[in-house]
Amino acid sequence: MTTDLVRQEVKSTDGIKHAKKEVNWTKYILMSLMFLYLVVFLLIPLVFIFVKAFEKGAEVYFAAITEPDALSAIKLTILVAIISVPLNVVFGIAAAWLITKFQFKGKQILLSLIELPFAVSPVIAGLVLVLFFGPRGVLGPFLDEFGLKIIFSVPGIIIATMFVTLPFVARELIPVMQAQGKTEEEAAISLGANGWQMFLRVTLPSIKWGLLYGMILCNARAIGEFGAVSVVSGHIRGETNTMPLHVEILYNEYQFSAAFAVASLMSLLALVTLLIKTWIEWRTEKH
Repeated sequence: MTTDLVRQEVKSTDGIKHAKKEVNWTKYILMSLMFLYLVVFLLIPLVFIFVKAFEKGAEVYFAAITEPDALSAIKLTILVAIISVPLNVVFGIAAAWLITKFQFKGKQILLSLIELPFAVSPVIAGLVLVLFFGPRGVLGPFLDEFGLKIIFSVPGIIIATMFVTLPFVARELIPVMQAQGKTEEEAAISLGANGWQMFLRVTLPSIKWGLLYGMILCNARAIGEFGAVSVVSGHIRGETNTMPLHVEILYNEYQFSAAFAVASLMSLLALVTLLIKTWIEWRTEKH
């Protein structure tokens, strides 16, 4: 009897060891595939961008990123991000608060509408804006009477960018606010706090890392947006070209070093965004 128990224990131990070996092999295969994918589709193209950017020397590189059209594209990209991100932050906070703190009919419809920019192609979104605000669009003639120009100007670029970046802040805040619940806020109200005091002292400290994370993602998309902005911008050099559009024009004109130089700036912004995103994730996990 004892011998049989020993044999069963040995078989069980061997089975566990065999299962662990299979798990380890699976883990190593998945890690290798992931590493290979990242190297081929991320690291090599990123290195290639900087190699091509400095291919003709630092002098050509700095000349490409400091010439007037490039500076105009950089300034416009920053301006669009500075305007669109805070507006989407306000919308994201309001939408997340409404969805998580109140019960009302049509909540699922509102959630679906917030997700709409992810489902609609940016090019289609740009075309819709042209149909509404263009010179021959629904509101175009009315706006022309007041001297307002939306399409083929900076306001159109801002509206298009706001549309494609609309979901990011709300998507990050909704699960955070759902996890937060209402107990602390109701306690603050019962103790005499008004709405702003409750938001600043109770709600905001609880959602600050999720809010920052959403802002980083929103800003990254705003800087790199191409499709919708390309449709509504008109590609006017020095006026309505953002950095992605400027890179496209330089590349189409066979100015490859200049195109990769401006692209390298966008890559640097992306790397900085990634570092900030990683830091926020670490702080969020620690918190």
